[in-house]
Amino acid sequence: MSVDLHNQNGHITITNEVISTVAGGAAVECYGIVGMASKNQIRDGLSEMLKKENFSKGVVVRQEEDNLHIDMFIIVSYGTKISEVAHNVQSQVKYTLNKTVGLSVDSVNIYIQGVRVTSE
Repeated sequence: MSVDLHNQNGHITITNEVISTVAGGAAVECYGIVGMASKNQIRDGLSEMLKKENFSKGVVVRQEEDNLHIDMFIIVSYGTKISEVAHNVQSQVKYTLNKTVGLSVDSVNIYIQGVRVTSE
């Protein structure tokens, strides 16, 4: 599936993989995020962290009529307030997709797949 945009210059098609990669990149830049987790826990392993090239495995992009919904599976750092981290990810993903790709996102749903203790 893909998102189609029309403007005065022509037609633009953006695939869901591009949207999920941009959203995943925006999410991991937020404070309190250790990484992205796979949406298929049973098949891919419990709370396995994804590398940068596999962010699309941890993000589901759904398009219902003209509404765009994003589901994100993340792993948070121990000691952070999970509700604040989730809210920051939602805001950052919406802002980044609007500024980078020009898409208006209706909802960003956050699924916490695990909590990790990071050694810094």
